[in-house]
Amino acid sequence: MNKKNTIQILALFIALLFHISGLAGILFTQYKDWFIQNTYINLLLMAALILVTHPSKNKNFFIFFMAAFLIGFAIEVLGVNTGLLFGRYNYSDILGIKVFNVPLIIGINWFIIIYCAGMVTQAYENFMIKKINEQGIAINKRMKLVSFIIDASFLSLLFDWVMEPVASKLGYWQWQNDEIPFLNYVSWMIASALLLWLFRKLNQNSHNKFAVHLFIIQLLFFLVLRTFL
Repeated sequence: MNKKNTIQILALFIALLFHISGLAGILFTQYKDWFIQNTYINLLLMAALILVTHPSKNKNFFIFFMAAFLIGFAIEVLGVNTGLLFGRYNYSDILGIKVFNVPLIIGINWFIIIYCAGMVTQAYENFMIKKINEQGIAINKRMKLVSFIIDASFLSLLFDWVMEPVASKLGYWQWQNDEIPFLNYVSWMIASALLLWLFRKLNQNSHNKFAVHLFIIQLLFFLVLRTFL
């Protein structure tokens, strides 16, 4: 087993350990509040694991990281303080230090979701293109780009749809009248598409198995909580 595979397996083990422990702690122990209060540690750790497992840590990767963080954070600042993008909502103090009423960790969360959705879609796309090419069918670059953005945006939208009710129940943020407006999902889709276009431009030939696994782990994490919380 080479070093790259060892790192991937270790990262996967850590991600599983933290998310399974979080599920058990929230659903079955008296320390539910402790696990919720330390969510930001889990997000920071997952971002660090992405950094460690990313195959080529060149300037494009760090440009995307900073862009996803800053754009995601700026969108949230505009959304929270105006209600124009997602509807009326506000963040609690659970997720840590806030700037302009938005926790800084939210920028990290945008990076994780977009990066993982992009990697999942690229992995699926590579599989499908290989099958299509075997049949002698050519696909132009523009079609591949449009297909990628649409597929990855819907994937990130699915993640948000699963996550939103859980996040409200855990107290990360609260919606006005406890209703998640349809506008939230429309804006999420548009913002995701823009960031995924940037992801594609900067990370087109990269593949990170851990990111694929992490997306599935986090999706299942929120799905279980949505079902049983």
